[in-house]
Amino acid sequence: QVQLVESGGGLVQAGGSLRLSCAASGRIYSSYAMGWFRQAPGKEREFVAAISWSGGSNYYADSVKGRFTVTLDNAKNTAYLQMNSLKPEDTAVYYCAAKYGMYSSSRYSYDYWGQGTQVTVSS
Repeated sequence: QVQLVESGGGLVQAGGSLRLSCAASGRIYSSYAMGWFRQAPGKEREFVAAISWSGGSNYYADSVKGRFTVTLDNAKNTAYLQMNSLKPEDTAVYYCAAKYGMYSSSRYSYDYWGQGTQVTVSS
């Protein structure tokens, strides 16, 4: 079992920055991948970014490419999502997720989920 706990959400003005954290505990190994997803009111949960647990490769949705950066601190078993140049349309509940094997943009392929953290970007 893997447990995930997100933190770092909040209210920020457009153009500002936030860093989300996802602390992982339990049986997580270098063969896992971590994903970040978000869900706005009335919309489906969508892929944001993903990274292999080894940290060797990452992957971004087009909507956040160049603004968001996903990283890992293996010593702390924590994944981060640095969000810069935030826009009102980035407002959503952000979730981290973990899966065994290669990272994926499909939410259905992830086995473990955090509880989510709210990010609100004001215009």
